Amino acid sequence: KEVSGDSIIYLGQERNPWRPLIHTTANLTEISSIKSSFQFRTFDPEGVIFYGDTKNGNDWFVLSLKEGFPLMQVSKEDVQVSVTGGPKLNDGKWHTVDLSNQGKFVILEVDSSPGLVVGMHSKQTKEVISGELRLALGGILTTKDKMIVQTDPQMDGCIREGRWLNLNIPWVADAEELWLCHQNIRPGSFFAGEGFSIFNTSVFSIDEDQGFKVEFWGDFSQMDGTILSIMSSQDELLGALVANNNTNEIHLTIRKEKHVVKNTMKRLQITFLKYIVKWLIYYVDESNEIAFSYGPESTPGNLTTLTEGRFAIGGLLGKYKLILNILFYIFRASDPILLFKKRKLKAKQTASRRC
Repeated sequence: KEVSGDSIIYLGQERNPWRPLIHTTANLTEISSIKSSFQFRTFDPEGVIFYGDTKNGNDWFVLSLKEGFPLMQVSKEDVQVSVTGGPKLNDGKWHTVDLSNQGKFVILEVDSSPGLVVGMHSKQTKEVISGELRLALGGILTTKDKMIVQTDPQMDGCIREGRWLNLNIPWVADAEELWLCHQNIRPGSFFAGEGFSIFNTSVFSIDEDQGFKVEFWGDFSQMDGTILSIMSSQDELLGALVANNNTNEIHLTIRKEKHVVKNTMKRLQITFLKYIVKWLIYYVDESNEIAFSYGPESTPGNLTTLTEGRFAIGGLLGKYKLILNILFYIFRASDPILLFKKRKLKAKQTASRRC
């Protein structure tokens, strides 16, 4: 699938973690500018952002994050350099990143201020004026063993308004559909019903004593479908919150434990502690609330399994999504024949769109 280089790209889409999300190739003779600029936002402290190479991957450049700080790694002929520093970028705000090559120096600027400067010189280095240049976002096109500093490649972040050298050629995405990237994410955000909002839980600071807290506010009687789902790094569904507008019920599930409550609540708070999961439900009149707790026998090692998992708003993660969608259509179809006739028309609709 072709993607415009200046579109909004969510880098955290599920795939082989080292494989780029999108990539492009150009002839070096077509390049008149050696500067790229883009806006970047993440809460993730580590992951690959941008990659470029020439000479079939023998000379390469990687920009990533390490503990929230920019990390530039450059390999050219017999010289390899790694530099870390500049401002922390994993604060959840949009930052303008400029990368340029000026003679022997590779320069990184963040929000128009100096970030990092890498200087390289080798007697073997020759100016490359022909051949192909490859660019990639969210992964690398060389082997990870060549990296000077080993990092976790997966980046849960967004890029927008990219201007890559002076190239106007389209990028290529291996995925048939790119996941949505919300331009504004902060406590209290409203998630429209265009589909999933998925986070890698590694971006969250999960304190062992305070745990990990999720809070929802709204008119739950107007919701229908999956509101929340959480999956471990082993693709085990840890929990789900599902609204059924037909029965006026909210289904709370933590592994094999289930509770059903009325959908007249106005606020729901879920806290994941090391050995306990707590649900706290506030109803419309504020005087009535219900609390559920799931102990160690139901939720062994919560924080351990949650740390490298996934967290989704507006949809059910993994293979369970398919099951949910099938049931969703069957129970709402008055005519089974009509259901299958309209399947193509409804294929892009999920329970999450009505959340």
